Amino acid sequence: MNGFSFYSKNKTIFSMNKFICLSLFLIYGFSLNAQSSEKHLTNIRQLTFGGDNAEAYFSPNGKSLTCQITNPKRNIPCDQIYTIDIKKASKDTTYVPRLISTGDGRTTCSYYMPDGKSVLYASTHKAGKACPPPPAPRADRKYLWAIYPEFDIFVADLKGNITKQLTDLPGYDAEGTVSPKGDRIVFTSTRSGDLELYTMKMDGTDVKQITSDLGYDGGAFFSPNGSKLVFRASRPTTPEEVKEYKELLQQGLVAPTNMEIYVCNADGSDLRQITRLGKANWAPFFTPDGKKIIFSSNHASEKGYDFQLYMVNLDGTGLEAITKESKFNAFPMFSPDGKKLVWSSNRNNHGTRDTNIFIADWKD
Repeated sequence: MNGFSFYSKNKTIFSMNKFICLSLFLIYGFSLNAQSSEKHLTNIRQLTFGGDNAEAYFSPNGKSLTCQITNPKRNIPCDQIYTIDIKKASKDTTYVPRLISTGDGRTTCSYYMPDGKSVLYASTHKAGKACPPPPAPRADRKYLWAIYPEFDIFVADLKGNITKQLTDLPGYDAEGTVSPKGDRIVFTSTRSGDLELYTMKMDGTDVKQITSDLGYDGGAFFSPNGSKLVFRASRPTTPEEVKEYKELLQQGLVAPTNMEIYVCNADGSDLRQITRLGKANWAPFFTPDGKKIIFSSNHASEKGYDFQLYMVNLDGTGLEAITKESKFNAFPMFSPDGKKLVWSSNRNNHGTRDTNIFIADWKD
């Protein structure tokens, strides 16, 4: 319990003040250890309680989030898209997010459109109501992501009505996010035979390929002024790595265990590798001034599963740890005004596998 104990040899009853303080820590997920060691994060609040809650991204006015949730206890067998009222969720632990996606198939990677009245997301629902199966366990126990070819990108209003389908080619189309300029969407697609980045206009037209090197390019976000892109990428180089990557891709799979952070201009020019840390570096996002990148990494982990948030300059220098609490922290995003950070973490899950959404005031 972060250094606290309900039992004391000398005192069998806590004072009322101590009891109130401890109750607040337990209810809202605050940790004195986290508060003191995570110097950029203050006033941490937990917004979801139970299940897998991830990829939470701010609305243009900073008052709401869109996210994906899996929670069998709430009859959500695989990821569906929800919106969260930040003010309500911050005050009420029983608050229930609102469903945006159809509830069928599997969804991923939602993002608010510039009008704040609609949400972009990818879904397999047109291929069937059931959740597509996860990758089968392997003898080598390699961790794999499924690249479902049934994924296409849609736009829905906040009542869940789909207003437009933006992609309809065979293969994987997902991981879409929107430029702050409101003019283009970046997404990942297998339409070239590899997992590459593309951009398109807000109506799905004028599709342009951004990356072309062999390997998985995904999870891209625009810089605050819309001039650059940051993304995660794998780059198989040896004959063995290339062979495995291509074989997995043919099976609709990718191994996300070796990825680094890259940056390029919004048209794909001036492509640069930012991190050279090894292991999995992913979920990048620009800082509000556009001069740094915050991302998740397990490069410092001895066993592989210890993902913390880090921040780095665009030239790869100045690496700084942002989180130190729990074994999983990912999907960071700054609020439009740059004053808050939202991310997913398994802190305060009381020994379960739950991943929840947290928000904090950002302190430079």
